[in-house]
Amino acid sequence: ISTVQKYKDGEVFFKKGDAIKKLLILVDGIACIYKEDKKGNEIVMGYFHRYALLAEATALMNEGAPSSGKFKSDGILVKIEMQAFEKDFMPLSHISSGIIKSLLKKIKLLQQNIHLNMNTTAKEKIEYFYKNHHALSKDLKKYEIASILGISAETYSRNVKTLVKEEKLLTSATGYKWNNIR
Repeated sequence: ISTVQKYKDGEVFFKKGDAIKKLLILVDGIACIYKEDKKGNEIVMGYFHRYALLAEATALMNEGAPSSGKFKSDGILVKIEMQAFEKDFMPLSHISSGIIKSLLKKIKLLQQNIHLNMNTTAKEKIEYFYKNHHALSKDLKKYEIASILGISAETYSRNVKTLVKEEKLLTSATGYKWNNIR
């Protein structure tokens, strides 16, 4: 009932409107879920790491995908046939509980995206990101973080410099991290 598929960095694994008939489990790599604005610019909804479920709501509801997904590194997906999954695994409480928890994480991610885009300055967005997503910041390039925050790379760089001067961010070997002492 399942297949394993390898992907290259930048490869799209579903597009907006696609019917997703399989449960997608990310077993290796980094994947991003994004939408495109009217100009074709990507607006990142979130980045996902190993063992994340992807597009599970779309697969469970048998609807067209509201966004697109692509890899930000080489990666691997396990694809499980939804019909067999629902019949054989969804009745198991620990499996259905895992699906619910995954969906709740996605709701939390959407709430964070809404929060970040409601009347907050670029500096506040960056502060929030580093307070709450230090592990993710290690895997992303600066322009990718800027994309998540809905700001330009230049605005990101300018505000990071200010936050470092204010000692709210510390420079680390992997980029920046929030100064917990403050």
